[in-house]
Amino acid sequence: MSEVKISAETRSEFGKGAARRVRRENKVPGVLYGHGSEPLHLTLPGHELLLALRTPNVLISLDIDGKTNELAIPKAVQRDPLKGFLEHVDLLLVKRGEKVTVEIPVHTEGELAPGGNLLEHVLAALPVEAEATHIPEQVTVSVEGLEAGASVHAKDIALPNGVTLAVEEDAVVLQVLAAQAEESAEGEEAGEEAAEA
Repeated sequence: MSEVKISAETRSEFGKGAARRVRRENKVPGVLYGHGSEPLHLTLPGHELLLALRTPNVLISLDIDGKTNELAIPKAVQRDPLKGFLEHVDLLLVKRGEKVTVEIPVHTEGELAPGGNLLEHVLAALPVEAEATHIPEQVTVSVEGLEAGASVHAKDIALPNGVTLAVEEDAVVLQVLAAQAEESAEGEEAGEEAAEA
């Protein structure tokens, strides 16, 4: 897992007006919390943070006011619903060697069995517990040849060393659904129209 270094400044102004001023400077207001310490309000560089957040569960090395270095992972990210820019970020303080619970994206590879079946992601992300500096970016699951009715459970997914499930082993992650025949749906509609007439 990559570690991204970002310089941050502490902030003492709060509220909507202060947050707007921070955003006008192409910066993002944020909060760093965890380990029972007081929440630390920060201002982070917008572009650098946006690039870092492209990696799920990225490990961020924060240089705060040029005095202290802290490790953190993103816990909550608020984006503008229309324009997509970052509005606020919550960062969780972590220590090297510490275990954290995070959700990692589930990617699939391979083709389903022929027949127009559909793959449903019951869990788009898999909850796992991992060492803070060794969080996997994703897990990959092969769906090659799976037929309708087949499902992949959490226990079926191979995890890297040191990573454990933070969800029930029998939790369904993926399932294959049979394609619905469109002809039967059209036939039903035609039958309903005839009944109404």
